[in-house]
Formats: sequence, structure tokens, C-alpha cells
Amino acid sequence: MDVGCFVSTGALAKRARGRSPSVDRSGFLAGRSAVPVVSNRARCVRMVVAPIPTDSTGTSSDVQLDRVICKFGGSSLADSTRLREVTKIVKMQTELTRKFPVVVLSAMGPSTNELLRAGERALTEGVVDISSVRSRAYEACDSFGLKKEELVDPLLTNLDQLLLGIKFLRELTPRGKDYLVSFGERLSVRIMAAHLAKNENLPAKAFDAFDVGFLTDSNFLNAEIQPESLDRIASFFDELGPNTVAIVTGFIGKDVNGEITTLGRGGSDLTATTIGAAINASEVQVWKDVDGILSTDPRVVEKAIPVPSVTYTEAAEMAYFGAKVLHPVAMMPAMKNRITVRVKNSYNPTHPGTKILPERKLSDDAPVTAISVKRNVQLVDIVSTRMLGAYGFLAEVFKIFAQHQVSVDMIATSEVSISLTLDSVACSESTVCTLKTDLETIANTSFQNGKSIVSLVSNQTKSSMILGKAANALAENGIQIQMVSQGAAKFNIGFVLDNEEANKAVEVLHDVFFGR
Repeated sequence: MDVGCFVSTGALAKRARGRSPSVDRSGFLAGRSAVPVVSNRARCVRMVVAPIPTDSTGTSSDVQLDRVICKFGGSSLADSTRLREVTKIVKMQTELTRKFPVVVLSAMGPSTNELLRAGERALTEGVVDISSVRSRAYEACDSFGLKKEELVDPLLTNLDQLLLGIKFLRELTPRGKDYLVSFGERLSVRIMAAHLAKNENLPAKAFDAFDVGFLTDSNFLNAEIQPESLDRIASFFDELGPNTVAIVTGFIGKDVNGEITTLGRGGSDLTATTIGAAINASEVQVWKDVDGILSTDPRVVEKAIPVPSVTYTEAAEMAYFGAKVLHPVAMMPAMKNRITVRVKNSYNPTHPGTKILPERKLSDDAPVTAISVKRNVQLVDIVSTRMLGAYGFLAEVFKIFAQHQVSVDMIATSEVSISLTLDSVACSESTVCTLKTDLETIANTSFQNGKSIVSLVSNQTKSSMILGKAANALAENGIQIQMVSQGAAKFNIGFVLDNEEANKAVEVLHDVFFGR
């Protein structure tokens, strides 16, 4: 069993203090936390410090929220019934803040997956079928008394034409996929805005994110927001004024050539936090289908409990290692600018949810914040006596990983060996073969599949106690630890186990640190 230093490829940058807003020509946000040009792990935004709400409704008696961003995911938008619940939440937030929220929407229900399947069928089978997407849009229009011929048919006609093109050209490029999936968000905002205007007498308007100011690079399927987007977004909302309920598409933007792009995993959350930063919102609310962030996966431990608050660092560690939290990239705008993000449940809107904060007071009575699992990783052991007393060996090893564009999750070292983990999903079989061949020119190397990382996000001052209790509990239950790693910031303790033992390990550890 190796014990070493944890390495997170989503390492978080130091927070910076807000000052008066400006953007310098180098691509850094000057005065508002000096956020760099967008990269794979960081996205540019700006924000000033805002009050933090405290009670179950999202406000407190002595803290008045200003404008709020409300982002709703697909499960919250599954059909007209769920859209009516979202309507209640929008009206509730308007009453609480006395200002209209900015609403960011994902596609309705499983629309994104259905669009991707429709594209694949058009490509491989020559079949054009958007019946499920059409039926969902029509159901909502009929339920709300909206004219579908004017509201959604133009988009659906464009979608049919796109799929016909894929069918006859036998081509579905990344650019085409981005255009294809964008129809989901564009349909949802038009239906929601029309419903709010017609049935709730609210001044709602639908906007595509690229019309709001989102400019991206041309990295289709995983585009990055460009720094000039910030002033564009701020200017748009300044001109729009406070008397409109803006319903904005999540997940999408446009590049300088006017091509629609998507922001990759966590893209809709990133849209919300970026808008929140650009317009100085006091809180970004991400509405999901659970009561905030839970102590672990409730499918594994039925009695998982909500976590009242976590820091950005804790939330990023949890998300990177398997928890269903905001993606680390989506949290970067909030972390850079000290925005409070609140994860809430659209099915239980009165629950306070979980606050994600710059910092929080840690409890000695509850040393572990949450337990997460990342499954199907590969454990790599690299052994060489050349390491002993030598310099440059690690650099040589990681140069090989860099050449193959393979990212390492965790790493532990001894005098003559390195153990590390790789994401099996992100690392193809062919890549592994060539990587192994190159590594074996400098060391004996073995790759083991079917592993899981069970991570404890915890109080860094109690890490020794937590590590001891966890290791003892796992040993008493016959669970073999194959690697241990602790983060440099001491927030995360990770155990590598066989996939088959991961659920049992989570149950055991949850019982130890949270009780039955």
C-alpha cells in the first residue's frame, strides 16, 4: 500500500479581492480578481462580494438578496407539470428579492440525449426522427395554450433540415453536433418565456446565450468562453434593464465565425455562474432534483444526509471524484469572485439546500464533509531502481504522459516506485497500449483496470485521525486498500479499491463518520 501526495488536475487558483470593474487588453480581468484568459480548467468571469443568505427560503431577516440567477436542469424541466413548478420558483424569487431573476435553462428532460441519438440514426440508418423532441415541445405548448406553429415549429423545421443534411451527406462533425444539441436549450427557453408572458403576466423574453454576449473559441463540443464575453454580457443586461425576466439558454455560445458551440460538461451551470459574475448578482442558485449536496450517493447509502455548506475547494474535490455536484469548471467563476452558489431542489423548494462558499467554519464533531466515488479508473504501477537517489526520473515519466495527452488523477510515490490512477473513460485502449510501451522503456509498468477511488472530503486539521479510523474500518470489513493518497491542501483523502468493493466501502465509511 502506497501513501503519497494527491495531485488534482483541477487545481484551484487563489481567490482575489474585487475592486472596481475593468478589463485589460492582456485578456485578464483587471480590478475584479484578475481572472486569466479561459482555459480547460478555468473560465473568465467577474464579480464583487455579495451578501450570503442564511434561512430556508433563501434570505434572512437582516440580509436582502439583490438580483439572483436561477439555473434549472433538465429534470426540473421535464414537462409542463415541472415547468409550472419552475414558474412558482421564479415568482417566489421575484417576491423575495423584489427584482426579476435571470433564469438559465437546460434542455427539457432527456432532449439532449434524444437529439444526439437522432443525429446518430440519421448518420448510420438514414432515418430522420425527432418525434420524442417534437412531442415534448408540443405537449408543453398545448398545456400552456401557446401557438406551437409560431413558437416551436420554425426551430423544429430547421432541426428536420439539419438531420436530412446529415442523412444525405453521411457526416456528423463536432460542429454539426453542437448545432444539433443546441435545439434543446433553444426550445426550452422559448416555451418557458412565452408561458410566463401569456399565463403569468410577467415581462419574460427568451434569449439565446450568444445574443446575450457569450463568445467562445471554436473548440466544438467543449468550447471555452472568451474574456471579451464579460463586458458584452454586462452591457447586454445594462441595456435590457431590470424590468424583464430574461430566460437564457444554458450550455451554448457562438464563435467569431458565428457558429454555435457548446461549453462541455457543466456548461449550463457555467452559463449561470458567468452571468452572475458579469451582472454582479448576489447569488447563483442551481436547481436540481435533490436537497442540495448530500453526504454521499443516496443510491448507495439510503440515509445520506444533506450537507448545509461546503467551500469551493471541497465542492471541487467532491465533483472531480464522482459526486453529483457542480462541475469544477462551472465553479471557477464563483470561486474567483467569491459568489455564493446555492444548490437547491426544485421538487422541494423550501429546503435550504447547500451553500457553496469561499470559506466556512469547520466542525470538530463532523470531521468528514462527504464521501464520493469515482469508478472505473485504472491503477498504474511504475517501478524502477533508477529512481533511487536520482533526479529527473519523475519528469521523464510525466513527459510521456504529456506526450500522450493523458491526465493523472492521483499519485503516490516511494523510493523506487510510482503509483497513479487514470480515468478509463478519458483514456482509450489504444492510448493505454502506446503509453505502456513508452513507459516500459524506462521502468517496469503494470496497468490494472476495474478500480474505484473512494474519497473523503474532510477537515484538514483532523486528517490523521480520519485516515486512521477509515483504514481500520475498511480493514475490519475485509476491504483491501491498494493505494492511499492525500491532497496537498489536506481536504481530500482517497483510497483506491476494486470496483466490487466500492459500495461496501462507502457504506462502512458513512457509518463510521455519519452514523447509521
